[in-house]
Amino acid sequence: MKQRRLSPNDGGNGITEGVIWKQLLLFFFPILLGTFFQQLYNTADAIIVGKFVGKEALAAVGGATGNLINLLVGFFVGLSSGASVIISQYYGARKNAEVSASVHTAAALALAGGLLMTVLSYFLLPGFLVTMGTPVEILDQASTYTRIISLGMLPSLIYNIGSGILRAIGDSRRPLYFLIACCLFNIVADVLLVVGANMGVAGAALATILSQLLSAVLVIVTLCRTQQSYQLRPREIRFHGAILQRILQIGFPAGLQSVLYSVSNIIIQASMNVFGTDVLAAWTAYGKLSDLYWMIISAFGIAITTFTGQNFGAGKYDRMHKSVRVCLLLSTIATVLLSSVLMLGARVFLGMFTNDEIVLDYGVTIMWMLVPSYVTYICIEILSGAVRGAGDTLIPTIVNLTGICVLRVIWIWFVVPSHNTVECVLFSYPLTWVVTSVAFVIYYLKGGWLQRCIQKSGLEKQA
Repeated sequence: MKQRRLSPNDGGNGITEGVIWKQLLLFFFPILLGTFFQQLYNTADAIIVGKFVGKEALAAVGGATGNLINLLVGFFVGLSSGASVIISQYYGARKNAEVSASVHTAAALALAGGLLMTVLSYFLLPGFLVTMGTPVEILDQASTYTRIISLGMLPSLIYNIGSGILRAIGDSRRPLYFLIACCLFNIVADVLLVVGANMGVAGAALATILSQLLSAVLVIVTLCRTQQSYQLRPREIRFHGAILQRILQIGFPAGLQSVLYSVSNIIIQASMNVFGTDVLAAWTAYGKLSDLYWMIISAFGIAITTFTGQNFGAGKYDRMHKSVRVCLLLSTIATVLLSSVLMLGARVFLGMFTNDEIVLDYGVTIMWMLVPSYVTYICIEILSGAVRGAGDTLIPTIVNLTGICVLRVIWIWFVVPSHNTVECVLFSYPLTWVVTSVAFVIYYLKGGWLQRCIQKSGLEKQA
């Protein structure tokens, strides 16, 4: 395919011009560190309540609570990811008017979605905790934590969409700075409210939403003060019909995928609930440690989505494919290194959350079963991120939903009842990762998705 020449105004955009592995890492590390500090919000909650309140409180702030919150947040963040994709494409194509319209449509989506999430989560999620069979000894604390956390849904979504805008134009550093500041604030607030004021899980939740509010303010101020095409002007926040349609076409499958991911995890959580508080506490502690991997692989996913989006908009299709190969190599190296560290130091790391020997034993078992299989997830994140950057979401979503969600539910409903052990429940993860990875490799290599994206985008005339 013929490559579009850069105009003199393209300047020094490293994403479309520079050495790929260097630019990927320069973009990746701020995202990684930012994701780290974002994850540290909840991890700090878990560490402090686990150490100073008890294992029941530790189980209450994780497990079912986290899965339910992620169900709603994940849908709207997935939906808004469509905005990040089209902003990166328009920015790569130097279509400033379309960039501006996309930014203001994304802002409108953040406000509407955030308000809706707040109402739904506050009134509905505590009831779902009961439906999921949450142990009675942690139910009150889990309900309290959920109701308070729900009040931070709006600022959380505003920050996520705002930082998505910045990353779409190639700026991964300022979201990092905001998260560092907010994470430090959260840790201090956790200590003051949980330990100092003896507020328990309520204090941990309050600290988190105050931090989310601070991050939202910082990203709004940044977008409003810039003089570039992505400037946010509050009076111009509204839905642009054609832009909104493209956002929904790209983002709705991603949002649906996130919801069904959460649903499958909720079903797994319900299966784990029957094993009691000790297992739940171990599962929560493992979940916080596993976030280290998920933030690394998701950072690579965000990076490759932005790289493919901007290079797609610039007509640099060969560079898109090369970026994917480089990203696969880098993410494999990172996965192997982290997995090795987590496995070797499993008991030490779990000891940050609890001193209970029974909980630690369960946690080590969980880690040694799941951590070695992280490498099987790489192709899912990188290849789906690559095709999503070009605007292809429907078929990858179907692949994800079938290979992970449907297969996982089938395993839990039909296999686990006759082999009701923790190990059997957990096997649903590596099983579905392997199946879905193979499907994505086949889909990506066939290559028809790129031509379809070019035709749909209307950018083929630039090529």
